[in-house]
Amino acid sequence: MSLPVGESSVVLESPAGALDALLQVPPDPSAQCVLAHGAGAGMQHATMQAIAAAFAEAGVSTLRFNFPYLMAGKRRVDSKAVAVDSIAAAAAHLQAASDLPLLLAGHSFGGRVASHAMAEHVVAAEGLICLSFPLHPPKRPGTERAAHLPDITQPVLFLSGTRDNLAHAELLTEVVAEMSEAQIHWLETANHSYTILKRTRSNPKTVFEEMTEEVHRFLAAIR
Repeated sequence: MSLPVGESSVVLESPAGALDALLQVPPDPSAQCVLAHGAGAGMQHATMQAIAAAFAEAGVSTLRFNFPYLMAGKRRVDSKAVAVDSIAAAAAHLQAASDLPLLLAGHSFGGRVASHAMAEHVVAAEGLICLSFPLHPPKRPGTERAAHLPDITQPVLFLSGTRDNLAHAELLTEVVAEMSEAQIHWLETANHSYTILKRTRSNPKTVFEEMTEEVHRFLAAIR
């Protein structure tokens, strides 16, 4: 089974109703991924587009979708159960269309929901990529949101910025150390939204070029 190359619109059927989605497929993909958006912006936000493009450069097809609260025009995010069900619907859609290895990924809120889908065994995926995992609220450092993460036994990659005010570096490092198969790649001078400080960033590559390399490396390690 294979998916059509390029970007195409899809409608997902979830327990909460129909969800708009975008499927992005590179030539000869080696894996496929559910890519969930953050709380403040939907699947078509520039950051989500850039992430999907970075994954495509790494040979990964992505399926982005809008969570039910956005489909309903609401600002408050869905409950964990509704959000996890949406991730599961997207995963089922991909698995019905292609037999490529499945990954889950998400930016901020989307990554947190994807991690629950993995920890609670709602979706069977080969790996998880958390993009700017929201470990705690701004100026309120803590690890309560990470209590479920050690239940994930599959490989996990965290891509976090060194200026992310929702993931204190020392705390996230401690959390990852308690997981069975997890790693962090720090994106120099990037904040939660992956905006960088150009004058002080020593890496000449963009965050998304760096992301492509790390996703490619992660895939190579788990196969």
